[in-house]
Amino acid sequence: MKTIQLILLLVCLTFVTATAQTEVRVTDTSINAGETVNWTAGNIYMLDGMVFVESGATLTIEAGTVIKAEDGSGNNASGLVICQGGKIYAEGTAEKPIIFTAKLDDLSGMLDYTVRGEWGGVIILGNAPTNNATIRQVEGINEIVGAGDVRANYGGDNADDNSGVFRFVSIRHTGKAVGDQAGNEIQGLTLGGVGRGTKIEYVESFASADDGFEFFGGTVDMKYMVSAFAADDGFDWDEGFNGRGQFWFVIQGEDEAGRMAEMDGAIGDEQANPYAKPMVANVTYLGDGKDNPGQVSGDGSQGLIFRDNSGGMYFNSIFGDFKGQPNASAITIEDVSTVTSEDSRKRLEAGDLKLDNNIWFNFSAGNALDQLINQEFVRTSQYLIDNSIVDPLLLGISREQDGQLDPRLGEGSPAKSGAKASLYTDDWFTKVDYMGAFDSQNWLASWTALAQLDYVTTNGDEFQTSIGDELNKQPKSIALAQNFPNPFNPSTQISFSLNRSTEVTLSVYDINGRLVSTLAQNKGFAAGTHAVQFDASNLASGVYMYQLKTNAAIITKLMTLIK
Repeated sequence: MKTIQLILLLVCLTFVTATAQTEVRVTDTSINAGETVNWTAGNIYMLDGMVFVESGATLTIEAGTVIKAEDGSGNNASGLVICQGGKIYAEGTAEKPIIFTAKLDDLSGMLDYTVRGEWGGVIILGNAPTNNATIRQVEGINEIVGAGDVRANYGGDNADDNSGVFRFVSIRHTGKAVGDQAGNEIQGLTLGGVGRGTKIEYVESFASADDGFEFFGGTVDMKYMVSAFAADDGFDWDEGFNGRGQFWFVIQGEDEAGRMAEMDGAIGDEQANPYAKPMVANVTYLGDGKDNPGQVSGDGSQGLIFRDNSGGMYFNSIFGDFKGQPNASAITIEDVSTVTSEDSRKRLEAGDLKLDNNIWFNFSAGNALDQLINQEFVRTSQYLIDNSIVDPLLLGISREQDGQLDPRLGEGSPAKSGAKASLYTDDWFTKVDYMGAFDSQNWLASWTALAQLDYVTTNGDEFQTSIGDELNKQPKSIALAQNFPNPFNPSTQISFSLNRSTEVTLSVYDINGRLVSTLAQNKGFAAGTHAVQFDASNLASGVYMYQLKTNAAIITKLMTLIK
């Protein structure tokens, strides 16, 4: 008996040792210019103060990693800043998302959406254009770094600037004021001058004390974004933002909420170029609830607002279930009385602001166009095209942890097959036949706080995570993709597609053909798309070849390592 007990004890101790995670404290000195740092899922990383990925530095975060933040305030507030010239490669998966959250969050649901402002947030800064005359700095962060420090800078002239990859990431309980001035709250994700070379998709902001997402200029494109229960706006763009968006989802709480989206053009000179004219398709924006029994605190005087000379386009989208402040309209477009002033009305009349083929429903202001929009020039505008006031028959709208949030389209929904295909004029957009962010599949499943904390329904066999991009399509042939990122330092991802199950050998050679690494040796892979990480920490800078070999094909590509 004693022998059996000893064996069981050893097994238990081995299990605990194997599964225990080490807390790694990260400070401002942890990631310096030119350094490459890797965070892994075997540790929990604690942000202690504002942590900067400085110019020339690279931070790689493994899928499934949890990053928490200390609850300091003011100049001691915690957060993560990717500086101009720095890069982040945070690539989670639907099954293993990367989670940024508060120190007190045990990930079990003990912190619901009313717990906001526990830490700062995540900030990515790039060199893409804004409409500011000079380089600007993020408010609050500039006070933390001090005068003359460029780590809070953003903006430039490189529309294709690349800050890395941010994918399948959930950011929770953010929005604490930072710096030494009041009102310097940062968002779940703040993007300053981020370029279109950056890949951002499947990102959730949950329970922000300010906006869910805010863009300060830049050209970054984003798909599959979630702003859940922000105390202010779901999405907010400023300073000449000119990116593209698709499949964005907003749901607001009944206690605190601003606008579903706020579209600003400039800070300061509202006639400065570039004007904000982003294109956004297939959003589902839900407010605080038409029948909200209380009254939200926050700036909810409109469902959506365009102002400060902002243009932009929303199409094939759904907006509604909004109460907001008393007599709140569905949409307001700023109309400045001064003839010489630029405003969003001028953007509307110039064709730079369009609302095309959208559904509006469940606004407390009423169900008629003149009730939803109290500006006659908006109602009669030729740029308010094919907009309908009709119930889209969403399967479930709940803001409780009852598993009843289900924003998919129900049977007979007018949004099914309701998309206007001619509006997808840009190949970046995924061409779908439905309106709104969801059809029959729910891409919120598994990876979001909404799913993990039991807001989202799990009823029905059809409830599956849809990755929604090319990676999930059944390949028609064997293919080897270009590694990403490329050039890289020190790690990169190599993806390949198989049209049937087969054995694969994946190898890396130097430019002289010498084998330097074998990533897979006669290993069986199922049909589909697969990704393998290659770490070149022990190799010198240079050009390398990587080769995919099956019994039906041999494919070779080049990649560049720059240290």
